Amino acid sequence: MKNIFVILLLIIQSAAFCQGSKTAPDQPPSWAKSAIWYQVFVERFNNGDRNNDPTTDDITIPPLKQLAPPGWSVTAWTHDWYEPEDWAKATGKPFMDNLQYRRFGGDLQGVINKLDYLTDLGINAIFINPINDAPSLHKYDARYYHHIDVNFGSDPEGDKKLMALENPADPATWRWTSADKLFLKLIEEAHKRGIRVIMDYSWNHTGVMCWAWQDILKKQSASAYKDWYSIISFDDPATPENEFKYRGWVGIESLPEIRKVNVTTKREDGHPYEGDINPGAKQHIFAVTKRWLAPNGDNKKGIDGFRLDVADQIGLVFWRDWRKYVRSIQPEAYLIGEIWWEKWPDKLMDPAPYTKGDVFDAVMFYQVYKPARYFFARTSFPIDARQFRDSIEFQWNRLRSENLYAMMNVSSTHDAPRLLTDFYNTNKYKVNALPRDDASYRTGKPDAAAYTRLRLYLVWLFTTVGAPQVWNGEEMGMWGGDDPDCRKPLWWKEYKFDPETRNNYQPGPKTYDTVGFNQEQFDFYKKLILIRKSNPVLSTGKFEFLEAEGSKLVYRRTYGKEEVRVMINAGDSVATFAIPGKEVWTDILNNKTVQGNSISLGAYTSVILKLKP
Repeated sequence: MKNIFVILLLIIQSAAFCQGSKTAPDQPPSWAKSAIWYQVFVERFNNGDRNNDPTTDDITIPPLKQLAPPGWSVTAWTHDWYEPEDWAKATGKPFMDNLQYRRFGGDLQGVINKLDYLTDLGINAIFINPINDAPSLHKYDARYYHHIDVNFGSDPEGDKKLMALENPADPATWRWTSADKLFLKLIEEAHKRGIRVIMDYSWNHTGVMCWAWQDILKKQSASAYKDWYSIISFDDPATPENEFKYRGWVGIESLPEIRKVNVTTKREDGHPYEGDINPGAKQHIFAVTKRWLAPNGDNKKGIDGFRLDVADQIGLVFWRDWRKYVRSIQPEAYLIGEIWWEKWPDKLMDPAPYTKGDVFDAVMFYQVYKPARYFFARTSFPIDARQFRDSIEFQWNRLRSENLYAMMNVSSTHDAPRLLTDFYNTNKYKVNALPRDDASYRTGKPDAAAYTRLRLYLVWLFTTVGAPQVWNGEEMGMWGGDDPDCRKPLWWKEYKFDPETRNNYQPGPKTYDTVGFNQEQFDFYKKLILIRKSNPVLSTGKFEFLEAEGSKLVYRRTYGKEEVRVMINAGDSVATFAIPGKEVWTDILNNKTVQGNSISLGAYTSVILKLKP
């Protein structure tokens, strides 16, 4: 019966996907409320085609002399993360200095090969980190916005030759490379399974290998693209010095910034401002946008939205114009901005100016994870249930209801520690979350308490308002500190991994952890996802805190006569919770019937109660 129910649920999901709905321009698409997000970092997700693995030419950045070390090669997928490769050892540099050169060969075929895995887990929306053609691991340094990275396709050398035939400034000349076509196949295969796909872009900057920037390097002030970027001074050929200076994002030379224009309010990092970007660059970005939303003019074969990196760096005028353009092509597109730090490490940005209906549908809602960690985990900055409730309500009350329900509730990402490691350490959120910054930071397999407390948080994540997000590998039981340790290759079942160094920065002899796919963790994620998807009240229902005292947290979700009530004991002793009336409840988390005036929950346990029909 259970398998039949799951099949029926998938059929309903697929039908709803195909039908769609008409969304008002200032509203999030209706499907966003029911999304179960899975974030994919392609290079570390799965290597589905070893023939396209990168070479030194693919990852080298000549203008800045960032060259791959001699003897460089792709690292084995099962390699001990903390063990330097032979080529890395030969450089004589510290371990962390070589990590950005590492490649494991993940690609789009690898993602396609695992779509059935994601379907089995219950995922219905994928957020893919940047896959535009770029030399770096992170790929926010685009060479070409309008092409997929050549090493993610099936024919890197052939794709390079095709790209050389284009005029990148003229969309009429753009070709479809093997990598581009494979991405379109990924979209098609995902849509067949009822899975939405959104892409990650930074319109704030390109890389120094970008075709427009390369033209500037050659022609300087004579370049047709000289006004695209924030250039401070050009080189004077009459002098021996190189006077060429420009603004890179947060001072990073490899990420030259697109020039901001018509700025009418104060521009300050971590705050919204009124302004636009260079018209030529803007026109190019609009063309790239259309290419992926409606490939060959068909919006049914395109992506379902965008995630926008460092969105606070671009003015609201641009975002308003861009939203209108996106929705004119795909009325059901979902737009989500990265709105993060107002002042690191204590103050997060206010998402309200970006979620009024004219800019984004949602932001990556780190703002609700931060207090949740301080309540559910054991840290040096604890808060009780009442403080947690107050913090959450403060964040929620800033937003329109329709945007609140469409929020992507992120916990861990490519830019933050993995959840198990975050729950294993006691530091302030995102502060000294790497062993190079704090030698006492624990990078090995977490203790039992971290697993137990994390599961309480996951119950909250999958029953609260907003769409839950899973950073790839969390459901496998992976651990790791802040970037780059959160970007290890995924622990697929079919691999046997080398033991991982546990105490890499601590003195004394090395010890090791056994690493690999954690079936128990996977099953728990899968159970929570099924609970959320089979109880729509958890996606669309009204939320109400009923009790928030000490370590006790009780809340309910209601829609009409449907009610789901969640009770969490985050303390280290047994706690008693009142049950209203004489109704019979089903604990859908633990598969038990609950009846009576009260229920006792052991330390660090929870129930999800549903009224029995």
